[in-house]
Amino acid sequence: MNNEQPIIVGLDIGTTKIAVIAGRKNEFGKLEILGFGKSNSNGVKHGQVLNIDETIKAIKSALENCFASNPNLDVKDVYVGIAGHHIKSLQTRGDIVRQKTEEEITQKEIDQLIDDQYKTYIPAGDQIIDVIPQEFTVDNFQNIPNPIGYGGVKIGANFHIITGDKNAIKNINRSVEKSGLITKDLVLQPLASSSAVMGQEDLEAGVAIVDIGGGTTDLAVFYEGILKHTAVIPFAGENITNDIKTGLGVLKTQAEQMKVQFGSALANEAKANAYITIPGLRGMPAKEISVKNLANIIQARMSEIMDFVTYHLKQVGLDNKALNGGIILTGGGSQLKHLIQLTEYVTGLNARIGFPNEHLASGHIEELAKPTYSTCIGLILKGYDDYEHNRKQFEKEYKKVEVPDGLKHAGQEVPDVSSVEVVSEADMNKRKNLTGFWGKFKDRIIDLFKEEEDKHL
Repeated sequence: MNNEQPIIVGLDIGTTKIAVIAGRKNEFGKLEILGFGKSNSNGVKHGQVLNIDETIKAIKSALENCFASNPNLDVKDVYVGIAGHHIKSLQTRGDIVRQKTEEEITQKEIDQLIDDQYKTYIPAGDQIIDVIPQEFTVDNFQNIPNPIGYGGVKIGANFHIITGDKNAIKNINRSVEKSGLITKDLVLQPLASSSAVMGQEDLEAGVAIVDIGGGTTDLAVFYEGILKHTAVIPFAGENITNDIKTGLGVLKTQAEQMKVQFGSALANEAKANAYITIPGLRGMPAKEISVKNLANIIQARMSEIMDFVTYHLKQVGLDNKALNGGIILTGGGSQLKHLIQLTEYVTGLNARIGFPNEHLASGHIEELAKPTYSTCIGLILKGYDDYEHNRKQFEKEYKKVEVPDGLKHAGQEVPDVSSVEVVSEADMNKRKNLTGFWGKFKDRIIDLFKEEEDKHL
């Protein structure tokens, strides 16, 4: 066990579930999962914390489950994902004229350039969550991925700035603090998910990561090694469940169960003569529901979500086959049957499911390699990126904590209330071997996730 590395904890506050995962990198740079807990989420709607008390209860419950999986754990600082349709992004341009032109460009000057972007004017009530440099210029030279070591008079860069509603951010921070934790950093969920499921070759080929959660569908578009666009689409798994509930006149729990067990994103693939029997309420006769009708309802909503994805790709001019890596689907909603075919049909791009298992050390329970946990595992990778770049203060004394037996693969499968369909091991093995995203990305883009607090550290 490698005890030279910190234990980093990801907290994914979702609309349907809250997950806490504690991980530490082993000597091969893979994550060993030291603790894992989850709970049903009640206080979150469309990715936003609305009921703080309910959210605190759910976070505490997930934490208790995490401690139950490994009593030796001591969890204080957490990396937290943020989403919700209040998230916006804008493009800006920044330049600085150098003081010491006879010397090479240093990291300090790049940090200064990024810090200056936090002064960008944004509407009242919003707050900058992240400033991400895209490509740099030094004097007349353009498209420089890493300007450190160059000589020149003026450095500039294009930036992707992510903003969110101040109150929404406050609600997340308050919920985390009242659960006895400290928010180490807030990370945009599609960027966390991207880091967990994307490799260097995807980054260069150009991909769109579509993370279909419970309350929101998060999008991150990468092209030529650069983050080009982020968006949060306010429709996801919960909307599909509600559509089924309304369209077929069933209870929400029944709608969710039908979606998980019998749902398909393509009506043409559903059997025309197959029916699901739903028990009647309080002595009412049982209901017969056509699997075809169920698929029609799911397809209508999923097509709408994919239309939004196409719209966003058009906005940045990357819809016509420009993304050679196609679309990577992840999140709980990506496990819906025939979703790959529907995605390819609507967007005209190749699609595949993204699993976070590339970054996990072997021997973990299968539960953790589901797309449902992409965001949470991506949050831990983000923490390691900060640690490796000395961006935040980490404890110097690292406790010896072993991987508990309960989190080692022993053929058992932990039941998952939010999972949709168990993915076969064969499907997972078909995936290309991907290399570490954060590790490679850091060489191409300086300080991908620079944070405002850094100025005070």
